[in-house]
Amino acid sequence: MILSGSATQQLAAELAAALGDDLGRVEYESFPDGEQLARVPPVDGRAIVVASTVSSDAHVELLQLQDAAREAGASEVVTVIPYMGYARQDEAFEPGEPVSARAVARAVSTGADRVVTVCPHEQKVLDFFDVPAVGVDAAPRLADPLPADLTDPVFLAPDAGATALAESVRDGYGAGETDHFEKYRHSGSEVTVTPSDVDVAGRDVVVVDDIIATGSTMSQAVGELDDPARVYVACVHPLLAGNARLKLANAGVEAVYGTDTIERAVSTVSAAPAIADALD
Repeated sequence: MILSGSATQQLAAELAAALGDDLGRVEYESFPDGEQLARVPPVDGRAIVVASTVSSDAHVELLQLQDAAREAGASEVVTVIPYMGYARQDEAFEPGEPVSARAVARAVSTGADRVVTVCPHEQKVLDFFDVPAVGVDAAPRLADPLPADLTDPVFLAPDAGATALAESVRDGYGAGETDHFEKYRHSGSEVTVTPSDVDVAGRDVVVVDDIIATGSTMSQAVGELDDPARVYVACVHPLLAGNARLKLANAGVEAVYGTDTIERAVSTVSAAPAIADALD
């Protein structure tokens, strides 16, 4: 049975269809003091909890769903975290700071038999779980909504670390060149981006990343491009906080495509098939 977090209902429905599994009717409740409650139906056999942790409340809800699944009779709890919040806090950047991704992973591990997550920010995050954990790649799905008539396309990653994602989307599209920007982080909030060496003049550009949060770095990167024909953005996790979408539009981005690991207006493709492959 699929048990969905409140922020991941569409993806859970897609996953249930892909697996041919039942979609449990989960109820969510909030109390006047801010506490919340998740209630699940009886479970016979395996429970698959699907919950993107897009907020601290979503983290608590996930822990409740895991515990509720056990109480409801689940013999196994598989936790799917399509988008794992706090994953970018994968080390202590200053003395006295926590490794927040590790703390979160350990908490989730107490209620799960195994964990599946989608395109984790760093592979080492998977090692923080105390139960078997795997990451699946949904980036190739982002090729599907791209225009079929891209002109001599270039697939650009915002830094060297995201090059594999750009290559995944390029391979899914079936044509094009890949490259990356050089990104320099001066502080937690100050980042500079310099253009890649590839010539993009008159060519269609697809900038690919795993997460777009505020859109500041991505829009800066797009602004550094020298006379491209059209610019598209593809991201696995379209967090798009605040006015991120406006920043990208102002930078000249024609369209943004994302998956449903975070359900937004730009979530044009589902990560469910990639997740289903890891669960079969």
